[in-house]
Amino acid sequence: MLLIIIALPLHNNIIYKKNHEDEKRNRKMDIQHIREIYGSVPQCAALCKGLADTQIKTFYLRGLLASSAPLFFSSLALRHGGLIVFVLQDADEAGYFYHDLTQIMGTGNVLFYPSSYRRAVKYGQRDAANEILRTEVLSRLSQRSKKAEKEALFIVTCPEALSELVVSKQRLDERTLSLQVGQTVDIVEAENTLLSFGFQRVDYVYEPGQFAARGSILDVYSYSSEWPYRIDFFGDEIDTIRTFTVEDQLSKEKKTKIEIVPELSTMAEEKMPLTSFLPSDALIAVKDLSYVCDTIARIYDEGFTQQALAERLEGATEMEQRAIMQAMSRDSQLVSGTHFKEGIAAFRRIEFGHQPLGTPQLTLSFDITPQPLFHKNFDLLTRSLADYVLMGYKLYILADSEKQTRRLRDIFDSDEVKTKGEDLPFTPINHTLHEGFADNTVKACFFTDHQIFDRFHKYSLRSDTARAGKMALTIKELQEMEPGDFIVHVDFGIGKFGGLVRVPVGDSYQEVIRIIYQHGDIVDVSIHSLYKISKYRSSTAGEAPRLSTLGTGAWERLKEKAKKKIKDIARDLIRLYAKRRHEKGYAFSADSFMQHELEASFLYDDTPDQLKATQEVKADMEQAKPMDRLVCGDVGFGKTEVAIRAAFKAACDSKQVAVLVPTTVLAYQHYQTFKSRLKGFPVRVDYLSRARTAKQTREVLQDLKDGKVDILVGTHKLIGKSVVWKDLGLLIIDEEQKFGVSTKEKLRKLKTNVDTLTMSATPIPRTLQFSLMGARDMSIMRTPPPNRYPIQTTLSTFSGEVIADAINFEMSRNGQAYIVCSRINNLQEIANLIHKYVPDVRIAIGHGQMPPDELEKILVGFMNYDYDVLLSTTIVENGIDISNANTIIINDAHKFGLSDLHQMRGRVGRSNRKAFCYLLAPPKAVLSPEARRRLEALETFSELGSGFNLAMQDLDIRGAGNLLGAEQSGFMEDLGYETYQKILNQAVTELKNDEFADLYHDEMAEGRQFMGDEFVEDCAVESDLEMYFPDQYVPGSSERMLLYRELDNISDDHDLDAYRQRLADRFGPIPHEGEELLQVVPLRRLGKRLGCEKLILKQGRMQMQFVSNPDSPYYHSAAFDKVIQYIGSHPRRCNLKEIKGKRAMVVSDIATVGEAVKVLREIENLS
Repeated sequence: MLLIIIALPLHNNIIYKKNHEDEKRNRKMDIQHIREIYGSVPQCAALCKGLADTQIKTFYLRGLLASSAPLFFSSLALRHGGLIVFVLQDADEAGYFYHDLTQIMGTGNVLFYPSSYRRAVKYGQRDAANEILRTEVLSRLSQRSKKAEKEALFIVTCPEALSELVVSKQRLDERTLSLQVGQTVDIVEAENTLLSFGFQRVDYVYEPGQFAARGSILDVYSYSSEWPYRIDFFGDEIDTIRTFTVEDQLSKEKKTKIEIVPELSTMAEEKMPLTSFLPSDALIAVKDLSYVCDTIARIYDEGFTQQALAERLEGATEMEQRAIMQAMSRDSQLVSGTHFKEGIAAFRRIEFGHQPLGTPQLTLSFDITPQPLFHKNFDLLTRSLADYVLMGYKLYILADSEKQTRRLRDIFDSDEVKTKGEDLPFTPINHTLHEGFADNTVKACFFTDHQIFDRFHKYSLRSDTARAGKMALTIKELQEMEPGDFIVHVDFGIGKFGGLVRVPVGDSYQEVIRIIYQHGDIVDVSIHSLYKISKYRSSTAGEAPRLSTLGTGAWERLKEKAKKKIKDIARDLIRLYAKRRHEKGYAFSADSFMQHELEASFLYDDTPDQLKATQEVKADMEQAKPMDRLVCGDVGFGKTEVAIRAAFKAACDSKQVAVLVPTTVLAYQHYQTFKSRLKGFPVRVDYLSRARTAKQTREVLQDLKDGKVDILVGTHKLIGKSVVWKDLGLLIIDEEQKFGVSTKEKLRKLKTNVDTLTMSATPIPRTLQFSLMGARDMSIMRTPPPNRYPIQTTLSTFSGEVIADAINFEMSRNGQAYIVCSRINNLQEIANLIHKYVPDVRIAIGHGQMPPDELEKILVGFMNYDYDVLLSTTIVENGIDISNANTIIINDAHKFGLSDLHQMRGRVGRSNRKAFCYLLAPPKAVLSPEARRRLEALETFSELGSGFNLAMQDLDIRGAGNLLGAEQSGFMEDLGYETYQKILNQAVTELKNDEFADLYHDEMAEGRQFMGDEFVEDCAVESDLEMYFPDQYVPGSSERMLLYRELDNISDDHDLDAYRQRLADRFGPIPHEGEELLQVVPLRRLGKRLGCEKLILKQGRMQMQFVSNPDSPYYHSAAFDKVIQYIGSHPRRCNLKEIKGKRAMVVSDIATVGEAVKVLREIENLS
């Protein structure tokens, strides 16, 4: 039991109580309240007075530490308008300063002005997303009216950004297209203007500098806006202007007036420093002016590297090369140190760093202490806060999420922290700043929750939205079907996609999908049967599959064979689960105070999936039946954290926990993770593996028997005969698929009534998860953690300097680096090269062909920091996790798939330090378009968004292979992954219909109502009506195909309405053929509910074909009763027939799909 005793003098009870009464406890206060407090400090009035006196040119604010600077300046904006440019020391510091200002003032009048290069200026790699922010600032400065000059406008920047020259104001005005609602503009003329500005015409807009015209809609992505614009014309008049998001192409908000600006950085005309662009009354607020001047001088002296020049010159003509050489000369792009000093001397300036430059004319002093580091020590935190309260300070705790405020409140309110009758009064604030502080003049503490809990705090810039476009495009290309792609039809097998074709049907036309099989045979598939088609994907990328031959029955046999195997697996699982449901286990008690404290101190924000998984695991533990839960999630998605929380919960109830892992390396690693996470808690963690001596093992086993060890991590030794537990309550198994059969058998005996939590990093295919849902409780973690440090990813060509720079930087901060090569024979060569550039580096070489013991020794050595660099083949991606290694260099990156690269990159950035990933590949001009796209997408996306679910599909394939054994992987190769999933679903439905059919009868006897969808897997639609999206409405067949597929996956009316709105938003009003097509969704759904295997709409009639098995329990169900009832009340219109042994009902007078839907709704609504 942990007891924290706080010794406080008696009289502070009175102060506490008084303060407590003053406090409205759980009311969350707005951050504006703090801004007002700061607006009333005497220094604010003194500075306003000084600014009003035009004789005073230089000001110095002494002692303005932590986040007090942005808070003070935001308060100043309430009293003093005008333009202030903040210059901080580097991009990160500027980013946090910008974040703090926007938290208080919003984003309207606070702009960020970054460098237009992705990393150091000398490498010359431009970043379009940063260009947007720069252009926005220039455009805003050039458009600033007299009226707006009275308003406060803040621009936050850094030396790298100021070192670049910008286009002149006059040139900017010439290259700006202004549009507003109600203006008359010829749409063709507008397109020509955009082309003359250098915009590129595309089908759909994804990146800055593009535009697309569809009918009366013009989409443009201006360089001066974070979102692209959608301009809707009515004739020649602009009807509406809206911004839209790139990923889903949907409108966001309306605008009345916009400025469209092209890319400015590529203009070769005369340029000037930003200081010349600023109005003369601008104020410059700078943290350390001498450092800024030195940095700008250094950037100018370095110029651009030879490598940067070579990359740009690659593949250019002689004329172009001359222009590039001219543009890449430092005088045409960069400002020299002396020029900058002269430029900045003309402005009034405020300095707020440690030391001013020269002697300021007005100095104001502040008495501020930065927030102390508590390192999650709540005892120290409570004592410090109590001391502050004693001295009469007010406590403000700033947190972004309600949850964190509640956690803190729980910790302060718990009996262990609260000594009798005392309380810690604090006011929660609804936004957070980067660094907390105590202001000794105002007598107030502004502490941040991420510093109390030692968590990483992230800032986000508006350029992140522009980067999303590249990712959206890459993902779209992964999904798109191009003619010539291999696709699989569930009924016919593997063929080639022949594109969308329009064919005559009766008096009208329909759009169909053409598939070409062996010997040139053709199958045309209706767009309503899209669900039967999928893109062929297998784990052996690059190998073309064999096309199926129609009419031989080979495909059917293959499907049946796969089904049989699946049924065997599913059968066992259903039986096993039924048996477990009747077992009795231990019910753990509810969460304790320490549990809250442990969860609150997690370094990152929990993802929704992680929270859900944690809650599900804890809820299972609190029940009397033994838990059997599987947690799946990608590497680094927080599975281990869920396991630690569960283990701690068990330990709080004095139960022992076994953590079983497949390898010695993982055992040691998990032991370290558990130990560091549970540091300071009354729990003993230990581990067993080959790496321990006989003496150590004996001691651990004895302590385990006596109940002195709470959590024991180990390899399969844990379930040996020599291991005796005092009271085992929870078994955690990591990477279950890697254990052999004998280990699993021993486990079964051990875990009949012990709670079991299994973890797996191979994502499990979704449908598999649904169909086995009954057999096992599963928690799937699909969302990546949000607050990870973004991994700075750089694409460059192979060179010793790049590798040496990366390794030297990592060694200078005592870190470690991985270098990954695709071939074993190159490893020694690269090791020699590194030694040449970095002589004192300690290198370990590891690859899959080494003896396991040797490899293990190297990995453990790397974990223990015996080496600086681990040079290896792709073994890095298999579960090893070292928080001290934060740089990864991947050689020949173009040879890896997107998911492999993502997996490997996920190895770094595991701690709260900035991580780097270098992708080394040949120059872009030599790469294939796919490889280039892949690498660019990774480089642009330093954070892993959920978009990566798609890139994960090949991982899913591997995952399913592991789960179902090698034979199943073979079937997956033959059938294609998605088709395999469909067959899996069919197999499970058949199992329920045949072998477990008695379940239906038993449940019907108990009075349960069954609808038709329990008996029918799908409802097919055949028709002679016109149902498709016309060419003029949706240009581009691949886009139409994507829309058809999306429509095909919609199952309810709510989603259908949303889809309808999206269509109208992107393409304008929906034509009649499109409306008919949308009605097919409810038609198929209702048909399935009523037990129809097929619906045929032809010649003004609808034929409904029911379940083909005449002995099916369907014919005794409520669904069929409704059909009979409807026939009874509409005898003239309906007719019940038996066609070729299949029962069907024909309904006449059905001219449109809408009427068919109406009839089916009437039937369904009968009671």
